[in-house]
Amino acid sequence: MIVSDILRTKGTTLYTTTPLTPLIDMVKTMAEHDLGSILVMSQGELVGILTFREVILALNANHGSLGQITVRDAMDHHPLTCSPDTELDEVRRMMLERHARYLPVLNNRQLMGVVSFYDVAKAVVDSQNFENQMLKAYIRDWPAEEEGAKTRQ
Repeated sequence: MIVSDILRTKGTTLYTTTPLTPLIDMVKTMAEHDLGSILVMSQGELVGILTFREVILALNANHGSLGQITVRDAMDHHPLTCSPDTELDEVRRMMLERHARYLPVLNNRQLMGVVSFYDVAKAVVDSQNFENQMLKAYIRDWPAEEEGAKTRQ
């Protein structure tokens, strides 16, 4: 399974913002839409990612206040990314190594979507469930041995 398989089932809604947007506005957007990440774009290019981790770090650094902080001040400026052709096992490895919960998906610098740790876990579980069902069906349909074959043993 590859990343494009996950993107096909996710839908096409992406939430983006610009670096100069007040962080408080993005916190409201994240809360209203139950978002774990927002992609930060500038002139059509991905320049960062804002996740709840960066929001918490900004709150901590500013003693619980977001004040005049912008998205640029809080965002991850070098997000880990993958391509639509990246294998799911590689995505899992990358996410675990970097403790990344969200990976923007780029195809030749064009933003295609974002995959979350949840998306990856769901894809793995769905794949395992399908394989399990196929194995059970195979076992259920196993050809019965002929009577003669049983007695010759």
